[in-house]
Amino acid sequence: MSQDPIARLTVLFARLPGVGEKTAQRLAFHVLKSPPEYASDLAEALLALRQEVRLCSVCCNLTATDPCPICADPQRDAKIICVVESVPDLLAIERTREFRGRYHVLHGALSPLDGIGPDQLKIKELLPRLVEPGGSADGRAEAAGRSIGGVEEVIVATDPTVEGEATALYLTKLVKPLGVRITRIAQGVPMGGDLEYADQVTLARALQGRREI
Repeated sequence: MSQDPIARLTVLFARLPGVGEKTAQRLAFHVLKSPPEYASDLAEALLALRQEVRLCSVCCNLTATDPCPICADPQRDAKIICVVESVPDLLAIERTREFRGRYHVLHGALSPLDGIGPDQLKIKELLPRLVEPGGSADGRAEAAGRSIGGVEEVIVATDPTVEGEATALYLTKLVKPLGVRITRIAQGVPMGGDLEYADQVTLARALQGRREI
């Protein structure tokens, strides 16, 4: 006997992150009460998500077109690459409207305890973007300090976690020998935050990253 459609949809919704059983049930009934075309559109969107979305061959962003719109945009500064852990991180930076360079998505961070090493991340896809044709990704061909691949700066925007810091250090060791400037996003006290509630590491980094006003 097949499972009740409402119960089946509730179970599927409940598998979504942050969605509990009650919320899943409300979502299922919402779909049921909506016009028939809503369910059809939802089903088509889900299928398209799985069938059409893929990794950008340049930056490893998720996209329906290759290269992705950011990599294909001639107005973006190709000399600066911002490295992020995930696509949601990329979208968060885009919402600031402050960064007009390009990106590289690692799809994770180094975590040996979880079995995530360099081979599990999109690191090997980053290095060719930094080396000019005929160059060497290990830096030997860049000993003379000549121009490489047109990229002048790599901004590491990994999370301020143990894994994010380990990833930033690993990338630094790989990128520096290529003669490319590598920077880390500033970290400190957030806007609207109270100093008395900030942890010691956050305060220390806020002090180290101070600037003139």
